[in-house]
Amino acid sequence: MSSIHKVQLTAIASLGSIAKSVARVGTVTIAVLVPFAAPAEPIHLKLSFFPSENSEIYASAIKPFVAAVNSGGKGLVSIKVYPNGALGKAVAEQPRMVLDGRADIAWVIPGQTPYLFPDNELIEMPGLFHDAREGTLAFTRLIAAKALRGYQDFFVIGAYTADPTFIHSRKPIGSLAALKGQKIRANNAIEAEAIKLLGATPTVMPASKLANAIGHGTIDGAALSPTALFDFGVARVAKNHYLLRGGVAPLVLVMNRKKFDDLPDAAKALIRKYSGEWAAETWIGSFGAGEGEFLDKIKSDPARTVVEPSTSDLEAAQRIYRSLEEAWTAKSGRNRELWKTMQAELVTIRSAKFRSVK
Repeated sequence: MSSIHKVQLTAIASLGSIAKSVARVGTVTIAVLVPFAAPAEPIHLKLSFFPSENSEIYASAIKPFVAAVNSGGKGLVSIKVYPNGALGKAVAEQPRMVLDGRADIAWVIPGQTPYLFPDNELIEMPGLFHDAREGTLAFTRLIAAKALRGYQDFFVIGAYTADPTFIHSRKPIGSLAALKGQKIRANNAIEAEAIKLLGATPTVMPASKLANAIGHGTIDGAALSPTALFDFGVARVAKNHYLLRGGVAPLVLVMNRKKFDDLPDAAKALIRKYSGEWAAETWIGSFGAGEGEFLDKIKSDPARTVVEPSTSDLEAAQRIYRSLEEAWTAKSGRNRELWKTMQAELVTIRSAKFRSVK
């Protein structure tokens, strides 16, 4: 064999050895890198909240839910709140913002979009609930049973109500008769009909506009729960309070259903854990408990005039409320069944409250 051939063979052998070494190094490198692959980024969800983060609503519904999920979901899922309408101020736009992806979660007032949530009239019926506990639990359980239309495209995190409303006005209200001619804001269409039958002129308006509207005389007063009176600044301009209990305003915290379904199972389980009954009990223990404190604040303020309805006024109001119930249930067999379901649920809720007291 010539010396040239020997050199060539030696070179080929050396190249093969180098290639094997490179392959071994590459294998080791891959083996070293795989265990240290960067973990997946947590999923970030945007929550639209049009009221102030200083409100009792925020403290009772938004803050505890977000804190619980963010604490339990570190590295998996996190929620960022955009308060004061940072993602959109229009109350009626909040459901659409969730559906089109501008927000993943939003605080929604169903009474401002009755065409989306037609069965919520049942929850809004005046004279139905005694307090926020009854309204919140009944609403939560009807949502869980999928009894109410309009929620199929949403995952409902929380379904809430405040205490029944009272009427607060810049003008004196000594009786039902004194409501005649007053322009009173209502939460929803059912409450507007009740206010009309009580003798006043109703208008449905978002709570965020009330203080300005009453202050400028555009309207005279509003139907609000005690907490809402202070949360939305109406206490500054309405000093006359007629303590006739009306209906409640349903409130919901909803998430885009598809967005929820696409989450990892662990993230869905976490959000479920802090939804439904957990959200209801948290709200009742905070916002619900505070309603009585704000009512005491109204009654104890010497600058305010507080009137309890007479027996005859109460009876007249109850007749009006019953007429609204009868008209609503007469609309369809479905409405009648929903009414029966609600009454059965209220029996359960009220009996549980009685047992807990004992």
